[in-house]
Amino acid sequence: MSTIANWSKEDDLVIAHARALAMDAVQKVGNGHPGTAMSLAPVAYLLFQHHLIHDPSDPKWIGRDRFILSCGHSSMTLYTQLFLSGYGLELKDLQEFRTWGSLTPGHPEFAHTAGVEMTTGPLGQGVSTAVGMAMAARFERGLFDPLTTDGSSLFDHNVWVICSDGDLQEGVSSEAASLAGTQALGNLNVIYDDNRISIEGDTHVTFTEDVSARYRAYGWQVIEVSALSNGDVDLVNLDKAMTQAAANLKQPTMVRLKTVIAWPAPHAQGTAKSHGSALGAEEIAATKVELGLNPEEHFAFPQSLLDHARLVKKRGAAARGQWDKKFDSWKKAQPDRAKTLSRVLSQQLPSDWDSLIPSFEAGKEIATRKASGDVINALAQKLPEMWGGSADLADSNNTTIEGGASFLPASSSMKDANPYGRIIHFGIREHAMGSILNGIALSGLTKAFAGTFAVFSDYMRPAVRLAALMKLPSTFVWTHDSIGLGEDGPTHQPVEHFAALRAIPGLDVIRPADANEVAAAWRVIIQRRNACGILLSRQNLPVFDRTQYGSLDGVARGAYILKEASSAPQVILMATGSEVSLAVTSAQALEASGIPTRVVSVPCFEWFNEQTQAYKDQVLPPSIKARVSIEAGIAQGWRDYVGDNGASISLEHYGASASANVLFKEFGFTVENVIATVKKILS
Repeated sequence: MSTIANWSKEDDLVIAHARALAMDAVQKVGNGHPGTAMSLAPVAYLLFQHHLIHDPSDPKWIGRDRFILSCGHSSMTLYTQLFLSGYGLELKDLQEFRTWGSLTPGHPEFAHTAGVEMTTGPLGQGVSTAVGMAMAARFERGLFDPLTTDGSSLFDHNVWVICSDGDLQEGVSSEAASLAGTQALGNLNVIYDDNRISIEGDTHVTFTEDVSARYRAYGWQVIEVSALSNGDVDLVNLDKAMTQAAANLKQPTMVRLKTVIAWPAPHAQGTAKSHGSALGAEEIAATKVELGLNPEEHFAFPQSLLDHARLVKKRGAAARGQWDKKFDSWKKAQPDRAKTLSRVLSQQLPSDWDSLIPSFEAGKEIATRKASGDVINALAQKLPEMWGGSADLADSNNTTIEGGASFLPASSSMKDANPYGRIIHFGIREHAMGSILNGIALSGLTKAFAGTFAVFSDYMRPAVRLAALMKLPSTFVWTHDSIGLGEDGPTHQPVEHFAALRAIPGLDVIRPADANEVAAAWRVIIQRRNACGILLSRQNLPVFDRTQYGSLDGVARGAYILKEASSAPQVILMATGSEVSLAVTSAQALEASGIPTRVVSVPCFEWFNEQTQAYKDQVLPPSIKARVSIEAGIAQGWRDYVGDNGASISLEHYGASASANVLFKEFGFTVENVIATVKKILS
């Protein structure tokens, strides 16, 4: 290894022990994925020791490179490097691999283990989320350091990924890679572990295309590194490839690295069994002999070798020190931008951040998607860190920041292109859009949003779930939220989607009733910083006169009394979104027939469920058993609110192609049906 700068025999020994740790950890717990961690040990070590800019003493240093292990099943690959680099993991943690309460769960988990940049495991998500991180790095440079003229900036950093065959088989990675090429993300470097093995064996049973040609067609630089004749990783040529990747600032790079899974296990190498099963005591002992290690030792790691590996902490501290000096100079040269950065890092908002949010005139009819667009533009004027776009639906989703320019590379010939633009064109790639949004959120310095039709939330659900799992402030804008979109028909009309989205733990699902509820909801979204989706209407909805109806303060509490009954209420009507106005009109008719009726707007189940029991009982008194929910979707989820004596006016089937008014009438969303339902449960 003498042709790698500053490489020594100690480095070779560290790698040998790292491979043994992968075997021992999986063997001890009895399950896991040893093979890939064994073959990737030298790859990850070379990256962490020689190419990744990082400071183990501060895993959140904003000047660091990002590393994502997209093949999260090979989590020991990452945990071993965190141990070797001094991020806080010790041998004890590796011995507790995949056990209750450990810092080394089966797949890497964001905010659980220091040094883990994102939760991975669902294949393809790491590669795709990394595209968002790389895009965020460019936008952050434009936000904080656009005046740089020497070609580099404090806010430039690389995003490194190790991925597997499975990652590249998943469609989401193809969506994201295509956009990464269009965006010319030269700071994105992916090492593809081409070991040609998956659980079912040789990947050629399903995966025979020319991956290199595909990525070159996307606009990527592709560098191929073959294995050594004995099957081991060619570290010398891999080192050269990594250097070449980092030097190409005009294209994302894929390093296609040939490896042999579980190398150098005498019998397990190159087999599917080594992918997801412990190797067994005999095979581990034989492999340790091949590595020149003592087969009788388990979890062995000589202190001298650990000290050698942890010299990376000194190199990281030196890089951090140089960066800090430049950072101090930057703060003096650009005090306003420095103030913005300080605010963003402390998760603070400007004192007048919401001063431009419009108040919508009562009596008018405004689609909530239109109101949301107005609010986004008002927020964008006060929050320079805010940006976003949609999956080729900007005019329908109302997600365009006016005058924000299109986020495109400087090489783009497209009209209005700007490498620091605030309008993201995701293309028709909903799943990648969700993952990219998560990557932007993980980058941590900006606030992004992304829109599509509500029915297509299905296409992006795995990314939405990960946003909730990682507790990221990813904001999903889902418009055309019901049969109210009309003639586009059942393929575009969400029915089961409200319930399906509410089923995701940790996701706030907000369906505002009118334009002013939209404004109030966005205020909560910005302040709350939680994974959320806002569901918005295509059709115009009446704007309520708040001098006659409940205060908008109730929106933040998830449900509130919008219209009180004329006397002690006999029945409560609950609704969301476009159906709230139906509830109000129905209540007026019920009052006229002598039935005092309360109307409760329920913009967000999740926010309401967090309230005190006293507040919940105030809005929905336990003594009032006659309750009716009205929502143009399946009734699942409403039973907790309507109770055993209540009823739901819902849509338990798909829609049809006709005007919104016709559909609402034909499917029972009428005053007459509400009255009939109320009288039935009262009787």
